[in-house]
Amino acid sequence: MDPRQVLRQVFGYEDFRGPQAEIIAHVLAGGSGLVLMPTGGGKSLCYQVPALCLAGTAVVISPLIALMQDQVEALRQAGVRAAALHSAIEPQEGRAIELQLAQGELDLLYLSPERLLAGFLERLEGLAIALFAIDEAHCVSQWGHDFRPEYRQLGVLAERFPAAPRLALTATADPRTQEDILDRLQLREGRRFLASFDRPNIRYLIRDKGDVKNQLLAFLAERRGEAGIVYARSRSRVDGFARELRAAGFDAVAYHAGLEAEQRRQALERFRRESGVIVVATIAFGMGIDKPDVRFVAHVDLPKSLEAYYQETGRAGRDGLAAVAWMVQGQGDVPQLRRFIEESGAAEEQKRVEQGKLDALIGFVEAPGCRRQVLLRHFGEELAQPCGNCDLCLEPDRTMDLTLPARKALSAVFRTGQRFGAAHVIDVLLGGDTARIRQHGHGSLSVYGIGRELDRGQWRSLFRQLTALGYLVSDSDMKGGLRFGEEGLVKPLLRGEAGLALRLPPPAKEQRRSGAGAAGSGSQAGGTAGLPEGVDPELVAALKAWRLQQAREQGVPPYVVFHDRTVLEIATRRPADPEALAEVSGVGAAKLERYGAAVLAVVAGAIGATGPPP
Repeated sequence: MDPRQVLRQVFGYEDFRGPQAEIIAHVLAGGSGLVLMPTGGGKSLCYQVPALCLAGTAVVISPLIALMQDQVEALRQAGVRAAALHSAIEPQEGRAIELQLAQGELDLLYLSPERLLAGFLERLEGLAIALFAIDEAHCVSQWGHDFRPEYRQLGVLAERFPAAPRLALTATADPRTQEDILDRLQLREGRRFLASFDRPNIRYLIRDKGDVKNQLLAFLAERRGEAGIVYARSRSRVDGFARELRAAGFDAVAYHAGLEAEQRRQALERFRRESGVIVVATIAFGMGIDKPDVRFVAHVDLPKSLEAYYQETGRAGRDGLAAVAWMVQGQGDVPQLRRFIEESGAAEEQKRVEQGKLDALIGFVEAPGCRRQVLLRHFGEELAQPCGNCDLCLEPDRTMDLTLPARKALSAVFRTGQRFGAAHVIDVLLGGDTARIRQHGHGSLSVYGIGRELDRGQWRSLFRQLTALGYLVSDSDMKGGLRFGEEGLVKPLLRGEAGLALRLPPPAKEQRRSGAGAAGSGSQAGGTAGLPEGVDPELVAALKAWRLQQAREQGVPPYVVFHDRTVLEIATRRPADPEALAEVSGVGAAKLERYGAAVLAVVAGAIGATGPPP
């Protein structure tokens, strides 16, 4: 079949996006390669469309059962012969799937790398294999943020099936990880396809960490009924925040590796199949989540790297509609993350790589300008103009001349011996009376009490930025003690030969006067736009109620029936006949036949109740 015909008839889309058409043509010509495309950018179509154009079965290597289930359910809804083999299916069903495979009755088969390598390669030999797709390919690399040792063995596919195209796909890989993927999967002879990493529908908001519970509740106040993910660093914090959200009336569930397997399964299923569920989770949750209508991702602790942050926030807004990535960060986050790296037991080279990734994240958090420009630059992409959709673009400029406070900070670090952490140095600058100051005689220093023009929160922010910019270095061997960084930076500033303009949070007393403070402004700035102008909310509600009923009857998530974007387009167009409904994006031939009459009845009923559109 022609790829565009497959796209229209099976998936219900009029045209390919970005490099999809070029990638598909390359695979149909027998080519292999690496595809880097953002979450929600349409990676799956790059192998699903060729799978339906080529003879034989496409084998998709995927790391998570939930991802396989979502993909298979969506494909079956579109009339595609798809199946998955994993540990959660019954033996009888597994045998039936293997029989279908042997008889050439499957278009796509999803497998975990463990299942593939545990004797299944032999079963594939002698069968007609259309292609191999290796999803979440960053798992191949030890330099990536989600290394899976089994993925490193997938290079055997090139040796065992030299005639089958192989496509490695990921949304997150810096240049070093890309090179590792190409080497490990023997794809050096293939092509590299790089789509833009930009997700313009996601609004990036970062706040200084204060009363995190109240900051989070303020952010969520305008998001009741929306699905989202809240990431926290530890299991205890996950459990605590989940309790606080439930007490505040949110439909929240916890997810982490310390829960029983059945508890995790139930949490995941509720998130997939119900609307408005918030999952509070550690990083154990999320890779491969295919839910398109996640409206926000919140971090109450810093993630471990910029790649992890991009991957985690990329789970929001997969449907292309407005979404928010919100995060609070504080002084204690970075030393704790550095300690985790040093105590990890990894090889020294790996530790250096991880420290470098953390430094890149700090640079993003402490950025003086557009966050999206910093984020994309990390992945080798330049954004010519500020994005206009992050906190640093949207809010009034708070950049100020901080040359004198910065000189005071550096002097205090020097006068206290370049061995104390920021908390103690700030106590000295503010003229505190602590046991530590008395013990070391720091009350007699010339820098004692000279920093009262800033409050403690502002000094913490300044020290973070001085560290991120290289003026100060946090020495992990001295438990977070600060020392001078590059001489070429420090000396000109101390001598008055260079200035420094940075941003500081408002004084704490101003934040208290404004109620929720920074969290409140983030909530306002990040509010999702409502329904498009002219769309009847009652029709949208009726379509979603019908969709939910269909999903429950079939035991699938609602978005497998129709994405929110398709529901909104139906409500906007108000189709009156099958031909008009077929023009809606996301309505392919199988869904038109299966749901067409019922959808048209819902639309007609709503029009009859409210009258025709003006």
